[in-house]
Amino acid sequence: MPSRNPHFAKFHSGYLFPEITKRKNAFLQEEPSAHLIYLGIGDTTSPLPEVIVKAVKEEAHALGTTQGYTGYGPEQGSFLLRQAIADQFYQGNISPEEIFLSDGSKCDIGRLQILFGKQSRIAVQDPTYPVYVDTAVGMGISQEYAPSSQHYAGITYMKCTPENHFFPDLTQLPDLDLLFFCSPNNPTGAVASYKQLQELIAVAKQKNAFLIFDSAYAAFIQDPHLPKSIYEIPGAKDVAIELSSFSKIVGFTGVRLGWSVVPKELLFSGGESVHKDWNRLHSTYFNGASNLAQAGGLAALSKEGITAMQKLCMEYLENASLLKNCLQSLGYPVFGGEHIPYLFVDVRPKTSWAAFEEFLHTYHLVTTPGSGFGPAGEGFLRFSAFAKRSFILEAIGRL
Repeated sequence: MPSRNPHFAKFHSGYLFPEITKRKNAFLQEEPSAHLIYLGIGDTTSPLPEVIVKAVKEEAHALGTTQGYTGYGPEQGSFLLRQAIADQFYQGNISPEEIFLSDGSKCDIGRLQILFGKQSRIAVQDPTYPVYVDTAVGMGISQEYAPSSQHYAGITYMKCTPENHFFPDLTQLPDLDLLFFCSPNNPTGAVASYKQLQELIAVAKQKNAFLIFDSAYAAFIQDPHLPKSIYEIPGAKDVAIELSSFSKIVGFTGVRLGWSVVPKELLFSGGESVHKDWNRLHSTYFNGASNLAQAGGLAALSKEGITAMQKLCMEYLENASLLKNCLQSLGYPVFGGEHIPYLFVDVRPKTSWAAFEEFLHTYHLVTTPGSGFGPAGEGFLRFSAFAKRSFILEAIGRL
């Protein structure tokens, strides 16, 4: 009988969102008649735009005909969709061959950990999306969890708090191989400026490291002076990989479609092509995104689809604005909400989980503890504004 992967024994707790579900279910056992409003997980709630529904239906119908049926497609994805992504999000600065379609950026994060191996030295924002850390732990990149610091040894945590405007002190970084950075940031809502991204690129080059840039929420950015892609920064193609997704911007959380960008300029220390190895790994671990999802993605990037995407993004940002105004009126310092439908709410001196329980038991609202995104998130709650407008208004009424 095989033994357990020893790295899985390092996990000090369950993944954040199943833990929230566990506590929610325990509460519902105590109060089964309670009507909960979910402002925790960032799951979209608005229906798919009609232009996308029509395209998926047409693709499904074609698959039911002899003439229209297709089986396996290219593992990298439809060339037409990759071209559309290159044109819409990168203005031709990235070629379709450098774009790899997937079923979402979460899986790409895990596959990147496999690509670079357990010898990699990584740095992550603190707080940030927990998948960066958890996939590293599962790969054996980290050492043991230290309860005193709430850090995994072997991972560098870049503290991002209101005190430093949610941007880390890059001068204190040790030698690295991979630097994970998310902008707009989940959970803080912070968006890196052009100058800050220049600094990240400069540090990556200085450290001979790669920057893994997560732009999953970039379409929500409203300020035209704020970069939406790392490739807007000169020199980024030499050191940066970008991950993105259709999940939040057109409601594909269940449909599943994302992409990675691996420029051909990227080289390992020995001069080998990162693009070539990523193509090899991607083709081995993944059979290609669903042709139905890809049909929907292509429709999302049509003229009508872009209009629908922008409308959806504004709908969720308006939710965030309503909720932010309410929480601020109650005296809470609130961050985010302008360029991402997340609010990062300062509940100190309460702990994150204590505040979570208070909002759950008092107002019947499910939120997300900031401490679940890293130790620097302690004393904060993340509110998701992806709920339906009627639920946002009801939540405001309860508060």
